[in-house]
Amino acid sequence: MSQRHAFATLLLLSTTLVAPAALAQTNGAGAPAQTSTPATASPSGAADPQSAAPTSTDQQEAPVEVSAPGMNGDGADIVVVGRNIPNVVRGTPQIVSVLSTADIARTGEGDIAGALTRVTGLSVVGGGFVYVRGLGDRYSSSLLNGSPLPSPEPLRRSVPLDIFPTTIVGSALVQKTYSVNYPGEFGGGVINLTTKAIPDKNFVQVGGSIAADDSTTSELGYTYYGGGADWIGYDDGTRKVPAFIRNAPNGSGIIPAAQVAQLSNASTTLLQRNNQLPANWSGEISGGSVYDIGSSRLGVIASLSASNTFRTRSAVQQDSVSADGTLRNDFRTLLTDNRIVANALIGLGLEFGENTLRWTNVYIHDTLKQARGSAAELYNNASGLRFQQNTNWFERQLIETQLVGEFKITDALKVDARGAYANSKRNAPYERQFDYLCSATTTNGYPITSDGIQQAGGFQCNGAYQVTQRFTPFASIIFSELNEDLWTGQADASYKIDADRPITLSAGYFYQDTKRRSSRLVFNYQTSRGGGTAPGYPYNLLRPDYLLSPDVLNNACPLDGTGACTIQLQFNTQAGAYRYDAKLNVHAGYVQAEAEAFDGLRAVIGVRYEKGDERVTPFGVTTGGTRLRNDYFLPASTLTWNFAPDMQLRASAAKTISRPQFRELAPQQFRDPDSDRLFFGNPLLRDSELYNLEARYEWFFKRDQRFTLAGFYKRINRPIEQVGFYTGADDRLQTGFTYLPKAVLYGGEIELQKYFPLGDLFAGSDFFATRRALLIANYTYTKSKITADGTCVPNPAVDFRSTGTGLAGCGSKLGPAGLLFRDGAPLTGQSDHLVNVQVGIEDKESLSQITLLFNYASDRVTNRGPSNLGGNTFQPDIVEHPGIRLDLVARQGVKLLGGEFEIKAEARNLTRTRYNESQTFASGKEVYINRYNLGRVFSLGVSATF
Repeated sequence: MSQRHAFATLLLLSTTLVAPAALAQTNGAGAPAQTSTPATASPSGAADPQSAAPTSTDQQEAPVEVSAPGMNGDGADIVVVGRNIPNVVRGTPQIVSVLSTADIARTGEGDIAGALTRVTGLSVVGGGFVYVRGLGDRYSSSLLNGSPLPSPEPLRRSVPLDIFPTTIVGSALVQKTYSVNYPGEFGGGVINLTTKAIPDKNFVQVGGSIAADDSTTSELGYTYYGGGADWIGYDDGTRKVPAFIRNAPNGSGIIPAAQVAQLSNASTTLLQRNNQLPANWSGEISGGSVYDIGSSRLGVIASLSASNTFRTRSAVQQDSVSADGTLRNDFRTLLTDNRIVANALIGLGLEFGENTLRWTNVYIHDTLKQARGSAAELYNNASGLRFQQNTNWFERQLIETQLVGEFKITDALKVDARGAYANSKRNAPYERQFDYLCSATTTNGYPITSDGIQQAGGFQCNGAYQVTQRFTPFASIIFSELNEDLWTGQADASYKIDADRPITLSAGYFYQDTKRRSSRLVFNYQTSRGGGTAPGYPYNLLRPDYLLSPDVLNNACPLDGTGACTIQLQFNTQAGAYRYDAKLNVHAGYVQAEAEAFDGLRAVIGVRYEKGDERVTPFGVTTGGTRLRNDYFLPASTLTWNFAPDMQLRASAAKTISRPQFRELAPQQFRDPDSDRLFFGNPLLRDSELYNLEARYEWFFKRDQRFTLAGFYKRINRPIEQVGFYTGADDRLQTGFTYLPKAVLYGGEIELQKYFPLGDLFAGSDFFATRRALLIANYTYTKSKITADGTCVPNPAVDFRSTGTGLAGCGSKLGPAGLLFRDGAPLTGQSDHLVNVQVGIEDKESLSQITLLFNYASDRVTNRGPSNLGGNTFQPDIVEHPGIRLDLVARQGVKLLGGEFEIKAEARNLTRTRYNESQTFASGKEVYINRYNLGRVFSLGVSATF
């Protein structure tokens, strides 16, 4: 049994952090482990007298699976701080928080992005992108089992963490201080996800849940038919992209009617009302086994899960190009997302002697089927009620295979190596838009009368909708594809010098090769008469699928004679490059020394050399390419002082970098389906450099109970920011990118975790005898300021092809930062205040929990205020108001029919907090860029383990 326990410990840990920011939890399986646990490792392997076998009042905990770069110590050396720190154990110098499987289960979140919002200093912004201490997702890196992840998002190089279901994640580690074993792109922190690996015993688990959203379920929403396999998130060929579309950039730019007729029509064009949107559901099956093979042991684990959810947003979308906030556009939009996620995991682990091998394979398929209707009577040069409809399909896929080997060559020398290949794809065929105008007369002057029966609320059309040349084009279709390959390899070695004061020397090498190809082919519908012309009467009164029927395609101007004109597609590249290729090659090496300077004081000093070559090559334009070749020495040092048996101080200093993301550099337009906004890259961006300082006090006053207090400071040279801009009086708000001369960010964190035994308060009660109350609270205060002086920086509102003189004497496409930004404004994405509170009751002997979760994030800037059309002044920043969110999660275990059943009930967003993104002008007028209600979500789930 001792051999089995040691193997399980090593295999589950896989690798430990060089820093050594490794962690595990000892003892057997049982009730949930502690939440967001700062972790430490013992360099000596000495026993922790306060982490011995649990007493009757201790909560038993399952091991936490962590796989990350480097290794420094055996699995048996690893202990959890959160039990009083003895003098013989020096805490890890890095500040690390961990969510174990049990911690994630307590939050009840369905994806890892939601669970991470419970960690001190973390917030999630738009579509699952994690912000650490107010720094945007571009300043945070995401790893899977210690290897970098490619992103399926055209907008970012970072991966949205909401695509990772909690069912396949064994732990989530957040390291907020830099250590040189990690890639140099480390601003706010690194998030390392460890997939579930080798089980302690054979098991099979099945589960399912059903949920209702009171803003969506059984309510009005939009949809469209699509293909027969849409309900499982896969296209059945309905949206297959024909060769003449792919080859359009090499042709005349015109797709004739005969080829237009070959495109999928009614199934992708006809927007339909659904007054009874269905409930959300999810299901999972997983299993694992452990086998003895001679003196070795082999473990296998597999998981398969799927989910299908609906979300409807009834949004107000406004904008203004005036200094006083006078509205230019005021749209009401109803948008329904149907998100279907399927994922699979297969992992194998082999332990032979004191060595381990681990092979992990992950597959995630995430599809968003979107239907959108938008209407306005107020828009630029308004001429009546306007209605836009969109039907979209966004299909994302991530595949990764990893091989990790950990070898103990001698008692002093340990080596681990890891290699990974990952591929991500994003396909968005048939992004369709149609633009109709309500008019009381036809385009040839005939009057139209309405019977007044609209069969719908909201805007009423006193006449009939028709496509006209008032909106050019009257219809469009877009085909987008993204493919990214990522190869990584890393080798780490550590050697322990056995002296009076042990010294551990570590070194490693890292290689990364990323290649991306992204294309976006935009086509506008027009008649063969050109110039964005629309079909003639009476065909222009038809709904979209009839409008594109063969009779209309081949006879679009019936009043002018049969076949007088046809409908064709015009290939449109006015919005920049139709395609870009990108690559990033990184070579890095590091050395590090860790030693005890004197009793109780531990030092880690290291330096990383990193060389990067980043290229973005656009197609269809004669300029706009970027190549950034830079190399850096990135030092990092940390001191940890254990000045009392249960207290310690830490201080850390490091230099790190942040490279521009591919999409930030690419001069290609893209619509983000989540924010419903257009983005455009900037080829003039440069690397950011960060200088990081941190100090932290920790007091572990009882087992699993702690108080921590930290302060941090960061200076960022050339921080990259999102900037709103308008290309003209008729255009919608777009988002571009630029960098500022510098910025600073500073703040503090405080965290408390405390348990209260209820048996003492309710003496004699069998119910409360084994139960305890839980209080976990953390607060982060962050402040940031940008510097906007006379330094020339890229002007995102200027066409990247421009060769004219920049603003105020700056070079082409540049302008003084002081004319483009407000000096002293906060960084985008940064909230001054983040608060998380968990209050609950849980049983120490069996699974029985009820937890109330409170989350608050103060206002944060999502885009720098767009410049006014004159170019010399700018509007107020666009600010998101996250507000308060309250959730309730209850879990109860039941033993039945030889299995262990878990029943989980959840109530989300009990405050019904709305999403609100707006500008507030000096006059007090508020312009709602994007505002909609978020529903309360109620779910019930059951799982069984045998």
